[in-house]
Parts: sequence; structure tokens; C-alpha cells
Amino acid sequence: MTHDHDLVLRPTTAQTEAALNPPPGRNGGDLVVETLAGLGATTVFGLPGQHALGMFDALRRSDLRYVGLRVENNAGFAADAYGRITGEAAPLLLSTGPGALTSLAALQEAAAASAPVLAISSQIPTPGLGGGRHGYLHELPDQAASFRGVVKSVHTVRTQSQIPSAIAEAWKSALTVPHGPVWVEIPQDVLLAETRLPVVTAVDATPDELPPRPELTAVAARLLSRAERPAIIAGGGVVRSDASGKLLALAEKLNAPVVTTFGGKGAFPWEHPLSLQSWLEDRHTTDFLEDADVLLVVGSGLGELSSNYHTFEPRGRVVQIEADLGKLESNHPALGIHADARLALQALLETVEPREDANAPERVRTVLSKVADRIASQDLALEQEVLASVRRALPEGSPSFWDMTILAYWAWSAFDAKAPNTMHSAQGAGGLGYGFPAALGAAAADPTRPVLAVSGDGGALYSIAELATARQYGLDVTWLIVDDGGYGILREYMTDAFGQATATELTRPDYVALAESFGVPGVRTSPATLEADLAKALAEPGPSVVVLPAVLRMFAPTHLS
Repeated sequence: MTHDHDLVLRPTTAQTEAALNPPPGRNGGDLVVETLAGLGATTVFGLPGQHALGMFDALRRSDLRYVGLRVENNAGFAADAYGRITGEAAPLLLSTGPGALTSLAALQEAAAASAPVLAISSQIPTPGLGGGRHGYLHELPDQAASFRGVVKSVHTVRTQSQIPSAIAEAWKSALTVPHGPVWVEIPQDVLLAETRLPVVTAVDATPDELPPRPELTAVAARLLSRAERPAIIAGGGVVRSDASGKLLALAEKLNAPVVTTFGGKGAFPWEHPLSLQSWLEDRHTTDFLEDADVLLVVGSGLGELSSNYHTFEPRGRVVQIEADLGKLESNHPALGIHADARLALQALLETVEPREDANAPERVRTVLSKVADRIASQDLALEQEVLASVRRALPEGSPSFWDMTILAYWAWSAFDAKAPNTMHSAQGAGGLGYGFPAALGAAAADPTRPVLAVSGDGGALYSIAELATARQYGLDVTWLIVDDGGYGILREYMTDAFGQATATELTRPDYVALAESFGVPGVRTSPATLEADLAKALAEPGPSVVVLPAVLRMFAPTHLS
């Protein structure tokens, strides 16, 4: 009797011959790039280093496209954006010690935003592993320990035969929800040694699904169907799982107002009658959500930014759908459903009963009117017009990447992303320097659309070297730099708290001249000409820089009062 699990695919004669006689001149690095290609990777990011040369030498014998950045952290941001745009695990090739450690901030952002990044680092030679002090260049007692608190999983390779399986396991980990960065490290001698192992072909690394438990979705559906004032908070998990269509269908079936978190921008249509947009840093929105008798939270942990700085105190029943087990009920008691947002929303769609609520759109309009009145009372016409100019200049469907800067903080609340998975920022981990290198990764992922990056002058200084990358690869990114002479938001915070600011003022270069020195066109604009200058730059292929000298202010917070 033959069982299914006894069936084994037999190699053809040609396959057997190829396996017995692999091409000469291959090393451990070839096993790395062959495995990546077998998993479906087409593009890799990174920066070479002494211990990683075996991997980089193998690249020239592969069909993988290499995009090399000038700083490892920026390469990590580029891989992060590539993963967000494509939904694929973005390979990031790094060297040891300083090179590896320089990527940590980018990997923290990828972890916070659930971006699938497959970081593959070299290691010191195998005899140096284990914590001894051998004096190798770049040596750390335990390099992997530096990454365990940041990435989803860590995989250390010690022999060439382990390479394909370790990378496949890491790939599967990166793409199993919640998506995230993973770490593989391979010693220098393993990468450099000649290999007689067969060429790696197709590799199976199918991600695990995370369906909801049906008894939980049955209870959730009953609560939502019988609610008098249901509301929905849609987080980044909705975007990452490509569940925006299911969210829209569920909201309309329940007549439930929807607010999107800053990580969930674009998950729900901005102008929809049930859309509360993204005004989470506003007490009017917080009050509305607190008043919901059943609040459905999808793909959000209700962290600091999503809870109006932890002032949000729901009075009704909370149903939380979250793929990250550590975030489930971490801030508020709830009916916690550990599941992928897409699968859980589908289950709810199939089981909730339609709700009639003719007053829901009017309740939404009332909240948005109160928010608009509050902002209008603060003399912030310049800030609103600058943001509106950016929106008008940016073609619909083009992605934008925002650094930690005042205009980005405005965009979190007030920018219409127009579509899911098009507006991205570093609000997950909050590090500077994200916008421009991330935009380069997005342009590498999809060269058919222009990409916008937005930075302040302080954040721009983290990424200047990548103007060379943009020029070298002809990446279609327009970089808007809002130059206010320093760390503008920190200046504002310190002035409000202490009466004056310290360590916030910066000497800056002439950004237009600097861009042009890299062969990248640059223009200095003004609030009055921003829309036209930005639209022109976005319409022309290749990289460009638009500099806006302007001091912008934030709207007054509501969580402090």
C-alpha cells in the first residue's frame, strides 16, 4: 500500500548529472544567492565588507539585481520599503560587526512596521564563534545577541550544507504574519570555501497562515451585529495583509465609522461617509471612540500614537484582531483574536448581520467638523497649504515616504493617502533618516511610478550619501527637504516645555548645490511655488531634490490638557 507521504519526486537523468557535476568556481556565497533566487528573490540591497566578499563575488554569477547603498542603515531602510511595496521578503546583504550593527535602527523600524526584510550577514571565521576573544577584525562575542531583541528570528550557519535550509527558514519567518525582519549570519570561511554541493534550485518556504478561531469570531460577530454604536480602528495590519477591501465591506455592512492609525493610512477611503480619517491626536476623535459600545480594533496594538498618547480609555466592549501575539490585549482588555487581519475580517464578513444606522454618517461629519474648527482656530494656514500642495502635486497611486519631521506629523493626521500601501513613514520606531533611502527602495521595487520622499533638514543629513545611489541607479525619486534650520519638532517641544531650546540648531549645506554636485537636479522653492515645482520634479524621470525653506508648527496637542 502506498501512502501520499511515501511519494518522492524522482530527479531526471539530466538533473542527476547536473547534481553530480556542479559547475566549478562556486563558493558558499553561491549557495546564498542560488537559494535567494530559488525562493523567488529578484533584487537584493546591501553594502560589501571584508567578511562578506564571498556573497558579493557570487552576485556576479547570478541573475539577482544588486542595489548598493552607501550606509548599511540606509540599505536596511531601502529593503524595508521594498518589502512593504512588494509584500516579498527583501534580501539585505551585510558584513560583520560595525557593518551589521549599523543596520539595527532600520531593522527596528521594519519590526515595528511589520516589513519583511531578510538580513544576511557574514560572520568572523568559524573558529571564532562561541564567545572567545580571538582578535578577528569586527569580532563580537555574540553578534547574534545584538539582533535577538530586534528581529523575529535569528539563524546562525556553521556549514555550507546548512545555508539553503537556514535561508529558507528565515524567509518563511519573515513572511509569516506578522511580517518582519529576520537575521541570518554565515562565517567568512563558509562563504569563501569552494563548494561541490549541487546548485540550489527551487526552494519551498511557504509561510504559515494564521486563521482566527471560529468560536471567537462568532462571539465578535454577535457583538458587532447587536451594537448600537460600533466603531472600527484600522491599523497597519490591515495594509500589510492587503485587507482594505474586506474592511470596507465590513464597515458598510455594519454602518460602523472607521478611523485609520498612522500605520494604517489608506486602509479606508478618506472621503467615505463613514471615514473618521486619521485624526487620532485629537480629543474629539478619542471621545467618539471611547463612546463606542463595541470597538473593533484590527491590526493595531493601540500603542502610544494610536491611543492619543495612552489617554484613550474605551468604555464599551473591545474586539481586537492582531497577528502579533505580544500586542494582543497589551494595552486594553478585549476579546482578543490572534489572527491575520485578512482572514479574520473575512470570517466576520461571513457571519455578521447587517446593521441599519442612518445617523452614522452624520455622527462622523460632526466629529470631523469639530476637528476642523479646532485646527482653524490655531492660525496654521501655512502648514495646511504646504501639505495640500504636496497632495495635489503627487500623482494618485505614487507612494510617499516620510521622515520624522513636522510635515510628516501633519501628514499622519491630515494627508489623504488615496490608496492602501502608498503612504509610509518611520512612525513605528521613530528613527531619523528613513524617508529618502526608503523611497529609493520603493523606486527599485516599482520603476513605473515616481516616488516622493519628505525630510526635514536634520533628517536629510542622515541620508545625503544616498544621492550618489539615486544617481548611480537612476532611481525615480523626488526628495522634498523642508529646511527650518534644525531639529524643528525638538525645538518646538523644548521651547514649550522649558521656554527655550538647546542643541536643536544646525549648520546645513546648500542642499540645491549639494544635489547638483552629485548630478541630481535641485530647485529652491517657496510655499507659493511648491506645488508647481514639486509636480515638475515628479514628472521628470530620475532623481531630483526640491528644497523648501520654511518654519512649520504643529497643531496643539489634546493629550496634555
